[in-house]
Amino acid sequence: MIQPAERLNTINEYYFSRKLKEVAALNAQGKDIISLAIGSPDMPPSEETIDTLCREARKPDAHGYQPTTGIPQLRQAMANFYQRWYNVELNPNTEIQPLIGSKEGILHVTLAFVNPGDGVLVPNPGYPTYTSLSNLLGAKIVNYDLAEENGWQPDFDKLEQMDLSGIKLMWTNYPNMPTGGRARMDTFERLVCFAKKHDIVIVNDNPYSFILNEGEKLSILQVPGAKDCCIEFNSMSKSHNMPGWRVGMLATNSEFISWILKVKSNIDSGTFRALQLAAAQAYDNTDQWHSVANIETYAKRRAMAQEIMDTLQCSYDPNQVGMFLWGKIPEKYANVEDLTERVLHEARVFITPGFIFGSNGNRYIRISLCAKDDKFTEAVARIKALDWA
Repeated sequence: MIQPAERLNTINEYYFSRKLKEVAALNAQGKDIISLAIGSPDMPPSEETIDTLCREARKPDAHGYQPTTGIPQLRQAMANFYQRWYNVELNPNTEIQPLIGSKEGILHVTLAFVNPGDGVLVPNPGYPTYTSLSNLLGAKIVNYDLAEENGWQPDFDKLEQMDLSGIKLMWTNYPNMPTGGRARMDTFERLVCFAKKHDIVIVNDNPYSFILNEGEKLSILQVPGAKDCCIEFNSMSKSHNMPGWRVGMLATNSEFISWILKVKSNIDSGTFRALQLAAAQAYDNTDQWHSVANIETYAKRRAMAQEIMDTLQCSYDPNQVGMFLWGKIPEKYANVEDLTERVLHEARVFITPGFIFGSNGNRYIRISLCAKDDKFTEAVARIKALDWA
């Protein structure tokens, strides 16, 4: 009898993949579910970005294979982006690797640095893909706790007390998802020291620094010596409203780049040239998306998300960064799905239970800001129409 690979026993179907089937079935029954669950920006990128894609795609010589390293125009635009917004100097030829989104970057970095059985430090709560891909590749997951009372920052005293033998990578994500915890320079400085002390590579996933964040844009690569032991991901999905375009990047030292390229070049080919040129154009439009889409639009929606949190009697930090609102549920609920399932089936609004991000999310919910204003208004009205006392 044919059997699947044993690695499939280490993971489950992604929560949203499974839950969206249920939502689709409810919609087929005429329930008209409003989704406030997934962080997929619903606004388009700049007109200049789309015009560049269309213009370049019409060229007859634009459709061949492209280099895995990315075209020079895109790498230079990425370097300019980091210089302009983070004051980080990167060599576009040796210190940048374009990605087909950050998720594939997690795969490539893990393959490049982690042998089966090696340890990987994963935040709890944290992005589920850090765990699932590590499991698929045979790594040993070692969770480290993030707590609300510590601003969702790593507890370095507890980290130092852990058995760190065999740990190769540590995943971090600041500004943080799902909690909205802010990036802090003191955290980045301590992470670099921790990495050098224990010979661990820190990988900071940084796609949210432009979303509802009018302060200084921080990067772990701003710390002196960080390139020696750190990798940073960035993505156009959130900051430039391009989730379906699948354009991201990582930045680090040239040796790490060469190792990662060995993996990537054996897995995929370069992105469509017209799309790369459009992405390069988009990096020049960051002012527009920072000041309008990523501040004004999301600010209006977050105010409505806060109304939902207040109605559900959840507590939350109003100073969160990013395109979600993270809130703690009242003690009267035995578990978070007692709340989220009632919101789904009675208010017909889909919000995310925090347990999918790890056990430290068991008492939390997450509301996505990626829905049109009229949908948000309707969601607020539906939830307020029910008795939550």
